[in-house]
Amino acid sequence: MASSDLQLDWLRAFVAVVDAGSLTAAAPLVHRSQSALSMQIKKLEDAIGRPVLSRGPRLLELTASGHELLGHARRLLALHDEAVAALRGPALTGRVTLGVPDDYAVAYLAPVLRSFAARHAGVELTLVCEQSTLLIPKLQRGELDLAVVTRDRPQRGTLLFHEPLVWVGAAQHEAWRREPLPVAVYEPGSHARRAALAALSAQGRRHRIVYNSSSLPGHVAAVESGLAVAVLTRCSVPPGLQILGERHGLPPLPAMAVAALRSKASAGSPAAQALHEQLIATLRRPDGTQ
Repeated sequence: MASSDLQLDWLRAFVAVVDAGSLTAAAPLVHRSQSALSMQIKKLEDAIGRPVLSRGPRLLELTASGHELLGHARRLLALHDEAVAALRGPALTGRVTLGVPDDYAVAYLAPVLRSFAARHAGVELTLVCEQSTLLIPKLQRGELDLAVVTRDRPQRGTLLFHEPLVWVGAAQHEAWRREPLPVAVYEPGSHARRAALAALSAQGRRHRIVYNSSSLPGHVAAVESGLAVAVLTRCSVPPGLQILGERHGLPPLPAMAVAALRSKASAGSPAAQALHEQLIATLRRPDGTQ
């Protein structure tokens, strides 16, 4: 190993890339450009004298040295954050209830919750996973402190990014070739449902709804079985499904505006304020895109 010490910024960059899966996705998490993040990884590799990441078929992958370093890096960063929290004064305590749809929770919440828990271990978090159409009324009634949702109207909450909608199908079944087109849709009131049906109507494509549910796993099962094609957020498409487009005879779809919302009932909660700030700091993209 080279004589250079391992700087915390290098380790934080390394962990962010591992968690996000790519330099592009990790850059906003550490508030650096992609090129600056790449340079930090390079300095880390120069310091230990070995590569820690290699490019796989889809995303960056850990080398053997990277696997060995990752656990040490997480512990060092956790100790650093613990020390900083201790010096800042009394630990934050309380309870926070966060609402988020399944697809956004799986794709985006891990780095938020990891960072928050490292800084505020005394806060108890409750996660409610439902569709945005159910979460927004719950937040308005004060049943939730915070929510990450698809906006139901402009200017609601703090815009984090735009998440593309995509058509998906199972390649072995080619349900997109059928007439009328069999479609799986979310519950009435869903933004994805409205966008899908409006796009098909504008295209003049004959279609019929064969599956109706608020469940993401249910949609995936309907597509995998060949029952239908579906519209999913791009972040939630599993590896086994095919993203479809105009060459499959399907119309383009809009992107969903994803926002962080806070209830009026949580106004006096320092814990809710801290998690709200963490959501925005971790997930907001400067240009509103994802």
